[in-house]
Amino acid sequence: MAVLSNLERRFLQAAAGLAYCNPFLPERIEWERAALGREYVESEPVWSVSVADPEADLPNILRIYEKLGILIESLHGRLAAAHDLHPDDLTAYEDSVHSLLYQRYYSSFRDAHGRFPFYKEFLADWNRYLVLPGKRFETSLRPAHVFACYYQIQRAFQAIFFHVIGSSMPAAKLRASIWQSIFTHDMRRYRRTLYLRMSDFPTLITGPSGTGKEVVARAIAGARYIPFDPERFDFAGRTTGIVTETFFPINVAALSPALIESELFGHRRGSFTGAISDRKGWLETCPPLGAVFLDELGEMDLLLQVKLLRAIESRRFSPVGDTALREFRGKLIAATNRDLRVEIRHGRFREDLYYRLCADLIRTPSLREQIDASPAVLNELTLFMVRRVAGDEAESCLAEVQHWIAQNLPANYPWPGNYRELEQCVRNVMIRGAYQPVMDEPAGTSDNAFSAAFRAGTLPAEEVLAYYAALVYRQTGSYEEAARRLRLDRRTVKARVEAYLKTQIEPAGATISR
Repeated sequence: MAVLSNLERRFLQAAAGLAYCNPFLPERIEWERAALGREYVESEPVWSVSVADPEADLPNILRIYEKLGILIESLHGRLAAAHDLHPDDLTAYEDSVHSLLYQRYYSSFRDAHGRFPFYKEFLADWNRYLVLPGKRFETSLRPAHVFACYYQIQRAFQAIFFHVIGSSMPAAKLRASIWQSIFTHDMRRYRRTLYLRMSDFPTLITGPSGTGKEVVARAIAGARYIPFDPERFDFAGRTTGIVTETFFPINVAALSPALIESELFGHRRGSFTGAISDRKGWLETCPPLGAVFLDELGEMDLLLQVKLLRAIESRRFSPVGDTALREFRGKLIAATNRDLRVEIRHGRFREDLYYRLCADLIRTPSLREQIDASPAVLNELTLFMVRRVAGDEAESCLAEVQHWIAQNLPANYPWPGNYRELEQCVRNVMIRGAYQPVMDEPAGTSDNAFSAAFRAGTLPAEEVLAYYAALVYRQTGSYEEAARRLRLDRRTVKARVEAYLKTQIEPAGATISR
């Protein structure tokens, strides 16, 4: 007599598939449907946080785990007593137990606050369900390792689900892409071996300025696998509940090449003017479970690109002014808003460095892409940002911001500054009751007026540069790209644009007030 009925076997296989799939891809829905059959409740194809109700649960997920708990309670005694059990049935049971225990302890991980005494309860459940006399599971996983995997999955889900907002398909693809960057496309293989090797894979994040590339980088860096010590009831890298710093960001566009080299690789005393003591760089400071984040990588000097390439390939480097080799043990994450293939063609970025970085490639969508795919995203993100800025006054502020946007910006407004611009729009409307898009031509400063003054020779050089910097910034929507076109430092361009905008405050305010 079969230990499992066909119905039970199909349900376990579906529950196991659900446990190991990418939760942000459509495959999750197919596994839910396979598990519930006619009980499946039709839902949105994109799994995103409900901004209106962030704690809302999905009915299909709740129903599946309710049924799974009942079935596992019934099965573990039957399986222990069975003499003839198909290996696939045992595997499906094991995977389903892993899924059930994760769901059972999810809230405990979420609310742990650096304390993990509930490992005792987890271990008791593990022994009850997975230590079956005379049965050997194919994976032979250690409970402490699975506990560590649960903690990693919980952190990854929280970082992605609650911080990468939007119900559009571009946002869903981004969430799925981040999940794959953390766990690869094969969770079982990751759990077996790759969890120890992810530092070997640099991650490159591309996308327009203001689309949340650092949010993506922090999600990946904050969801690294951390071994659990069952003797101490704590995770590696922690001392009495204090977590060691693991994220080391460097904005390449904000520093000179010499400072970047020092920040990244460190330096020896006397190696350059001002180097009054030895200093460790981020590559040396970064622990094995940490990550160095190079923002605006496309701005990096070519000579530094060579040194970075060697550090990635050999995992070794030398500080400035030293010949001794140091070891980089962490993970490298880089981001850029430039098209590096174009930069390669123009000789501004090394092709060999690009190919060392592009194995794990993530692209962040623009706000306009999200809105085009799902117009409701604009209201979702506006609500999210208003709540973050206004707190208890969010509801009243939301109506004001939404009304101003609807009345003053065209439906096809491109949002060149992306999410960063939307947040500034929210802040401006809350403070001043209006927002002046940088790409708009402020009143009294038309091209004709500027051209006339330019031909008459009445404009100071500073004003000419400020106007031109603002013009290029309006066209590109990016200080970095404007700086590249103007062949100026990014900070110079930003200062000129801000100086130009200050001269337009009074006319802009008068125009908006009408």
